[in-house]
Amino acid sequence: MHRKFLLTAVAALALTAAAGGAIAKPTPAQTAAVADKARPEADTARDAARKPAEMLEFAGVKPGQTVVDMIPGGGYFTRIFSKAVGPKGVVYAVSGPVRDPSKPPAQDTIAADANYANVKSIHEPLAQGLTVPTPADLVWTSQNYHDVKNIKDIDMTAFNKAVFNSLKPGGVYVVLDHVAKAGATDATNTVHRIDPAVVKTEVEAAGFKFEGESDLLRNPADDHTTKSFDDGPLRGKTDQFIYKFRKPK
Repeated sequence: MHRKFLLTAVAALALTAAAGGAIAKPTPAQTAAVADKARPEADTARDAARKPAEMLEFAGVKPGQTVVDMIPGGGYFTRIFSKAVGPKGVVYAVSGPVRDPSKPPAQDTIAADANYANVKSIHEPLAQGLTVPTPADLVWTSQNYHDVKNIKDIDMTAFNKAVFNSLKPGGVYVVLDHVAKAGATDATNTVHRIDPAVVKTEVEAAGFKFEGESDLLRNPADDHTTKSFDDGPLRGKTDQFIYKFRKPK
């Protein structure tokens, strides 16, 4: 009876981990990546809200890996990934073509910084899909999937299939974004959010297997009606889902 109870408990714990996200503590390497002294103060000030060490644990980021930070914005996660994968790893920061050469994007500046020598900046038309020089262990995109949906004439199945093809067998695709009301069809360009069910359906259609989610950034006080970037009490604290998908081996 005791053995049966233990087996049941272990099974329940596994289901909890898959459904509710990461329950293990970040590794020392993941914690050290967040503690990097070269990170700008503007980034570290956001750590309490963004929980980056826990995000690294959920995504399974380890030294030596190849990580794609897709549409990295100001490079908040790019710097952290760089330290987390270490000198034997590589981080591809990928976004669309540069619009104004006189104003280099943050990913270019980071790639030129000796503190982040393993970061490679790539600019390509994302409507044509994601391409990277070497297969990746992880493709990560944070608060961007809804923007990809707004690209004119985008084929999301083809886009996600390109992500699929850029990964090693067993590789992981993590999508973090602002939650929209269930069934909302115009939320991507009106309030800059997305229905999580839409993401799951589209990513699975490209061949990925849904592995689990994390509720670390969920916020029940968010009613999903305001723009994700509006000033106010929800600025930086919107209700966010974090989905983890895996490319079958």
